[in-house]
Amino acid sequence: MSILAKHGIIERNASLLLVGSLVVVAIGGIVEIAPLFYFQNTIEKVDGMRPYSPLELAGRDIYIREGCYTCHSQMIRPFRDEVERYGHYSLAAESMYDHPFQWGSKRTGPDLARVGGRYSNDWQVQHLTDPRSVVPESVMPSYAFLSLATLDYGTITGKLQANATVGVPYDQAMIDAATRDLIAQATPDADTSELLTRYPKAVVGDFDGNPDKITEMDALVAYLQMLGTLVEFDSYDAEANFR
Repeated sequence: MSILAKHGIIERNASLLLVGSLVVVAIGGIVEIAPLFYFQNTIEKVDGMRPYSPLELAGRDIYIREGCYTCHSQMIRPFRDEVERYGHYSLAAESMYDHPFQWGSKRTGPDLARVGGRYSNDWQVQHLTDPRSVVPESVMPSYAFLSLATLDYGTITGKLQANATVGVPYDQAMIDAATRDLIAQATPDADTSELLTRYPKAVVGDFDGNPDKITEMDALVAYLQMLGTLVEFDSYDAEANFR
């Protein structure tokens, strides 16, 4: 009896077809789910990675809310053309605290994985306010309204708690100080010693040039200015991190 004939027997027998379908689905499910129990083994350990500061986390939420991810990826592939244009290829560890991560293949605009520190705060604000004033060929819409929108950070403590629930290493001290740290990062003359102890390399300042209030522009620029700045790639040894 040919293989096709045997297949016909299964198709004509509802019970056999059901059992066969369950077996195939079970195998597929195991193949997809089992690796998740060992995914930590696939993330190389790198120095410098930390959770987002409260202001950066608020800015990341705005980045997602405004759909920035639809035109910008945060994943530099290990190809010469991408590395020469954007910088060191992206590491899995750089997205270990992202829920959800910002990888992608759609690039209407440049990849932003290494945009932190590449431009000044003033440039970022101007670009978000009037994109074509700094990049004439840009098709990005204006986000000038972010400078007028006061940042609502009443839920920032809850956001840190939610992230801690899914494995982001926010301790209780970080959660308790969330509002205080957010305000300090956006206030140029504030005491930021505790903030920088909890979140090394956090960029501090009045990002949008308006010292009278903390705006959504402050938060978004703070987020953009830290992207790709945490890992010291000058001393990063890929082979050593996989031994």
